[in-house]
Amino acid sequence: MTQSRTDRCRLMRTGLREARRGLPAPQRIAGAEQVAAHLLDLPFAPVSGYVAGYWAMDGEIGLHAWQLRLPPGCIYCLPVLHGDLLRFAPWRPGDALVTNRYGIPEPALEPESALPADAMSLVVVPLVGFDAAGDRLGMGGGWYDRSFAFRRERPAPPWLVGAAFGLQQVERVPVADWDVGLDAVCTEASTHLFRE
Repeated sequence: MTQSRTDRCRLMRTGLREARRGLPAPQRIAGAEQVAAHLLDLPFAPVSGYVAGYWAMDGEIGLHAWQLRLPPGCIYCLPVLHGDLLRFAPWRPGDALVTNRYGIPEPALEPESALPADAMSLVVVPLVGFDAAGDRLGMGGGWYDRSFAFRRERPAPPWLVGAAFGLQQVERVPVADWDVGLDAVCTEASTHLFRE
């Protein structure tokens, strides 16, 4: 019997999350530094405007080093849940945070006052797995795919870039019609460009 896409994704997520969580702290810290350098060297890295990252959880590669090295004209944002979409709110270390329904910290403000997804210049998205075609395996909630669905119809910006450890690359991510592809993925070892 052939496995369904849902079953394949679930098994892939389980293995990749375990592998990611198993990385030792020094490798995780060094990886975050290397990813920051790759993100800043992207050919489409903005020098101004709104850029978004994420709050690293569950072994995800951290973005703190990238945030601290952004050009002065860039405003760093974090995602905020709003209905069934993500909005984005400026955030700096020390600003107030609240925990959303998934246990993820987000800026403490009314979601209606946050920025829509199409206001971003570049968004670094979390992922569980990725492949050489620029397809992304997320956590399965569809938040980024719904929020950036307009990217299937029109080109960047915002640029969508995955951040991951190299061990998160797989041969093929099982994709669905609603999945939104990435423009690039930065790992600790390299940058994979899919669209320019």
